[in-house]
Amino acid sequence: MAATPPKQPWFKWPRRAGTPVRQALPAGGQRLVEHFHGKARELGYTLSHGQQQVIASMAERVEPLLAEDGAPRSLYLYGSVGRGKSWLLDGFFQGVPLAQKRRVHFHDFFARLHKGMFAHSGSPDALEDTLDELLKDCRLLCFDEFHVHDIGDAMLITRLFKALFGRGIFLLVTSNYAPEGLLPNPLYHERFLPVIRLIHERMEVLEVGGAQDYRSCPESGANQQFVQGRYVHPGTAQQREALQLPNNPAPFALTVGTRQLRARLSHERSIGFDFSDLCEQPTAVMDYLQLCQQFDHWTVDNLPLLDDCPIAIQQRFINLIDVLYDQDKQLTLISQWPLDQALDAKAIDLMRTRSRLGQLRTCG
Repeated sequence: MAATPPKQPWFKWPRRAGTPVRQALPAGGQRLVEHFHGKARELGYTLSHGQQQVIASMAERVEPLLAEDGAPRSLYLYGSVGRGKSWLLDGFFQGVPLAQKRRVHFHDFFARLHKGMFAHSGSPDALEDTLDELLKDCRLLCFDEFHVHDIGDAMLITRLFKALFGRGIFLLVTSNYAPEGLLPNPLYHERFLPVIRLIHERMEVLEVGGAQDYRSCPESGANQQFVQGRYVHPGTAQQREALQLPNNPAPFALTVGTRQLRARLSHERSIGFDFSDLCEQPTAVMDYLQLCQQFDHWTVDNLPLLDDCPIAIQQRFINLIDVLYDQDKQLTLISQWPLDQALDAKAIDLMRTRSRLGQLRTCG
């Protein structure tokens, strides 16, 4: 299904020029456009046509959103990895002068939603009570990296979206998937159709396209800790010694919340795990998030060929990289195999993982 075309904006983008011709753009929308163009100039970016369409649509929404009773139509942005979706989301979040706003990675929010609903399990409406705690007076909620692969999560997402729209919250969502591509498993996809219809009813769906992969630009992530990390192969004793890492360290118990995980090294703000410690055990996103509160420098050793791993193990690894990237933690990832070979598997979200790990410096 084709993306819904954007409404006619208050200004028109010229076909070839890189800057817009403003036509009666309200002050809030104009400031947002200028904000985006300033950010693009700083990074040396040339905005794609798809990005320009999104910015125009965002600019339409600023004044209604700032009004006390404003309820503009929400936005759903999708497209391939590295096309600037998160950059657009962050620019909108930073550029809208509204105090009642939240910007969250969907993994993080959903994990906290589960935890809150468990805490309120005796309440007549655990979901609403949890949203009261998580969102309070929020009017703008930005969800980055939205995706659905589990039918249990899908049923809760149905309730969540209805509750958010019922509260009059403006949603800005980014995803690698068009709405029709969510929960692609044919056994469950039909049960998710009500949410897909709700997205189209309550949100403008726009594709962020273009040939440029912005993550491949030298300027991309220049200030990010994650991209200062390393991918090390084949993980020789000499390489480990150069990184001041012990060879085959013994595992020890590490308390994470109410659980006991297994780690290999821990020193000040640094933590190290074997791949099997995190991904071959029943760990969860909340575990990774809690660890991120304590540790900034991560080492994950012995990454195998993912194609040899069950899909549940692949998904935990994908979730781990998502969290480390979003929380901007520095990662040293060690494998016997070159990165392309290690990630040569068919898990649905591995395209995002490949793009993110491709930004690490390669040592081998």
